[in-house]
Amino acid sequence: MPAYGSGAMPTVWQPQDLHELSELRNRLQGRYCYTAGGTLLRTQWEGGLVASPEHLICLSKLPGVSDIYAEEQQLVIGALTHLNSCEADTLMAYFPLLQEAIRVIAAPSIRNVATLGGNIVSGVGDTIPALLVYDAQLCWMTDRGLEICSLASWLSGGQDGRRNPEDVLVSIHLPMQDKDSLAVDMDHHSPYMKEISYYRKLGRRETFSASLVTVAMHGEIGVDGRWKRIAIAAGGGSGMAMRLPLCEKLLLDEVASVGQAAVLASMVMTEFVTYGDAFASERYRKQTAGNLLAAGLWEAMN
Repeated sequence: MPAYGSGAMPTVWQPQDLHELSELRNRLQGRYCYTAGGTLLRTQWEGGLVASPEHLICLSKLPGVSDIYAEEQQLVIGALTHLNSCEADTLMAYFPLLQEAIRVIAAPSIRNVATLGGNIVSGVGDTIPALLVYDAQLCWMTDRGLEICSLASWLSGGQDGRRNPEDVLVSIHLPMQDKDSLAVDMDHHSPYMKEISYYRKLGRRETFSASLVTVAMHGEIGVDGRWKRIAIAAGGGSGMAMRLPLCEKLLLDEVASVGQAAVLASMVMTEFVTYGDAFASERYRKQTAGNLLAAGLWEAMN
C-alpha cells in the first residue's frame, strides 16, 4: 500500500463485539491493522516507518475491554483502558510502579487517548518493565478462543516461538495476593518487614520521547531481614524488556543491605541484553540500567 499521506485511505471497521471481530478477521485475511488510541501508529505513518494498511479494525467499540476491577485475588485491566484512566483508578494504588510508568509516558493529551494494551502490544512500551515485575498475565483472543499467557512468555515469542499478529489483547491480569497483609505490616512501621519498589526511566528529554533505559524492581524483606521475594526488570528504547533472573537470584534469601547496590549494578551489566544506536551505545545502556537499579536500592535501603 502507498505510504500514509500519499492519498491511500484505509477502510475503517468498528466491530461491536468479539464475535463480529472474529468474523472480520476471517473475512479480511490479514489485510488489516488493529487500532485503538492509534498514537503510535500515527507517529509511524507520519514518519514513513510503516505503510498505511488496506483496512483498519478499530477496537474502541468492543464492550468490556476498558474496565478495571478486582476478581479472584487479581486486578483485571481491560486492554483498551486509556492510560490516564488507568493511572487514576483507585485500585491501581496496589501497583504503584505501573502508575509511575504511566505517569511519565508522553504528555497528558496523549495519555487521554493511548491505551495500556497498545503500550504493551508495541513490544517496547515503558509500562512493560513494571508489568514484568508484577508477573502480569495477558488474555488474548485467538483463533482457538481466549487464551492466557505470561507477559514474559509473550515477549519471548510464546510457547511456539512466535507472536501471532492477528491475536487481540483483551485484558491484563495482575496478582494481588498478600497485598493486604503486607500493608498491615507496613502501617505498623515494622523495621523487619517492608516492601521495596521503584521504577526509573531515563530519556533524552523529560517527556514525549522514547526512553533510553527503563528499570523496575519489586521485592519484599522478611522478618529476618532477608529478601523473600524479588523481581527485577530492565528495558528501554526499541529493545525488548526482560526480567533479570540472575540479579534476582543474587539477592534472594540474602540479608538486605545498602552494600548490595554495587554488586547488583555489576550483575545487571552482565545479564541485561540490549543494543546500541545513534543515541546511546550498548555499554551505556547496560551501565545506566545497572546504575539506576543500584541507586534505587541504595535510596530505598536508606
